[in-house]
Amino acid sequence: MSDFLQHKSQEEIEGWLRETDPERLKLLWAAADETRRRHVGDQVHLRGLIEISNYCIRACAYCGLRAGHGSVERYRLTRDEILSCAHKAVGFEYGTVVLQAGEDYGIKRDWLAEIIKTIKKETNLAVTLSLGERPDEDLIEWRTAGADRYLLRFETSDRALYERIHPPAKGQEISDRPAILRRLKQLGYEAGSGVMVGIPGQNYSILARDILLFQDLDLDMIGVGPFIAHPETPLGRGELESAPDGEQVPNTEGMTYKTVALTRLICPEANIPSTTALATINTALGRELGLSRGANIVMPNLTPPQYRALYEIYPAKACIDEAAEDCHACMKGRIRRIGRIPGTGPGGRKKGGIAPQ
Repeated sequence: MSDFLQHKSQEEIEGWLRETDPERLKLLWAAADETRRRHVGDQVHLRGLIEISNYCIRACAYCGLRAGHGSVERYRLTRDEILSCAHKAVGFEYGTVVLQAGEDYGIKRDWLAEIIKTIKKETNLAVTLSLGERPDEDLIEWRTAGADRYLLRFETSDRALYERIHPPAKGQEISDRPAILRRLKQLGYEAGSGVMVGIPGQNYSILARDILLFQDLDLDMIGVGPFIAHPETPLGRGELESAPDGEQVPNTEGMTYKTVALTRLICPEANIPSTTALATINTALGRELGLSRGANIVMPNLTPPQYRALYEIYPAKACIDEAAEDCHACMKGRIRRIGRIPGTGPGGRKKGGIAPQ
């Protein structure tokens, strides 16, 4: 299985992305699952998601939180609300909290640094940040305060497509997210990134290059989910062109599993979540199938229920009505039913093929 992808070339990856034979795909699933078992073990690490703000200065072409979407009721959690969620994560025996928001400069550097310090002082949790593009000064202070990881999706390796779906805010230059990810690693963060599968305009060659870029960036965590546009966005209204017939990658469940499996084979040590978006398009088995095809992370939601529906990146998000307690019990039960083990500890990347403890 270790040589399942013999050349790890763009052409070989693209061939598997186009594969439709169920028997050959069974080989892909088995190779990804065995690679996952050998490199990161059978533990499934739970990372409690806290959606701390739905403000955003960006106008991304697919996201329901985009600036200018006037019907969104905006919120920011208070310090005490965030810390309450973090202590719930301890009670649920999660190893990590993920503080996620839109690109919100109302989240001040010193304010968040104090919260990070408090979480690290009062708990043994790892702290992951997912706050969009921030200046070096913010990133350095938050790392000094104790933040362990930073997530920033590069969305697509194709520059022209990136510029269509991710325009800069007023006064900003078009960003170079791979460069930002490399800088995060220099600052001592574990760096996570990812892409959406099936963005209009994404062809098979682009998606194959995306997977190879995961490897080139030496990412510690890689999130792959199906493209789901909010209906009140340019992509949701069909305003951007798809790739030519036969070349547009479909935003299907099956294509997402292929991308997850190939990502595991290309980046065997990375932490790979079975995403909420997968669970949204297959509520019954999406997370489980993702876990059986290369993934080893799930991210149960700790956001207080009164705010969850307001963090609507896309509609009908899975588990939107569940309390944190319900989500916790359900997730651990699902992990055990597929013969896996709920993880303990922070679950950071372990190099050298040693499973996280």
